[in-house]
Amino acid sequence: MSNIVEKFLPFRQNSTWTGYFKGLYNDCIDRQKPISVQTGRRRYEQISQRKTDYSISRFTAKETAIYLLQSIFIMGAVNYLFFENLWAFLPLLVFPPFYLKWKKKEQIRKRKKRLAETFRDALNAMNTAVQAGYSAENAVRMALKDLERLYRTDEDIVKEFRFMDYQMQVNIPLERLFLDFGERSGIEDIENFAAVFLTLKRTGGDLPEILQKTARMLSDKIDVKREIETVLAAKKMEQFVMSLMPAGIVLYLKLISPGFLDVVYRNIPGTFFMSVCLAVYALAFCLGRRIVDIEV
Repeated sequence: MSNIVEKFLPFRQNSTWTGYFKGLYNDCIDRQKPISVQTGRRRYEQISQRKTDYSISRFTAKETAIYLLQSIFIMGAVNYLFFENLWAFLPLLVFPPFYLKWKKKEQIRKRKKRLAETFRDALNAMNTAVQAGYSAENAVRMALKDLERLYRTDEDIVKEFRFMDYQMQVNIPLERLFLDFGERSGIEDIENFAAVFLTLKRTGGDLPEILQKTARMLSDKIDVKREIETVLAAKKMEQFVMSLMPAGIVLYLKLISPGFLDVVYRNIPGTFFMSVCLAVYALAFCLGRRIVDIEV
């Protein structure tokens, strides 16, 4: 097995490659699997491309189909309630792109919220390892093992700590990895921790205390937000029901008295009036959503 390292001698001039292949050599010893130069190069390139930008969300084909069907259903409901005219679908075609964009923002917000919650558990695991005598780099590796037991392998925090582990094998400083993680996540708490950790590594300090305080602050913030969400849960439901009331009233009238609203359909004044009503209704719905959406 030791002959594997000799195959990597052409890369000795590059300290990054050398350190990385040493890590692969240790991998081979643990797993009893041979590895080639091409495999090592391919693995390094794959790892280098695993950075995740949390400000960008990409739908799968299934999600795209589902959201498009939802937008088409909403367009059909709006046309039935407000216009009853097939030509009204033409201006309503601008709705699906806005709907998909809104869904992406919701997906990004939920993903960042989940990342912040799991990052608290990662800090607690790192704190435990540091208090047991591990260095910061080894504490990340020990935290990765704990996170793999707590979460699925495709969880964002697990992938981030695994990425850090791989990058540390190629001699990338841990403080640089945390700074990059904070910048990509766009989460203020992670960015603040990365800045504090950078100062701590350069000037020295009490790492266990910093980890403990940061984890406590994250826990307090998450608990406060959960309490606010619990208090607002009923209000959000009320807001949602009240938002559906105007459309429900129109639907009720159309079903109970089919000809009662014919005066506002299929004529220019009625179309203009219903368009204004739809605009006011959409504005009220958006304002109501923003009022009950409180960020901590």
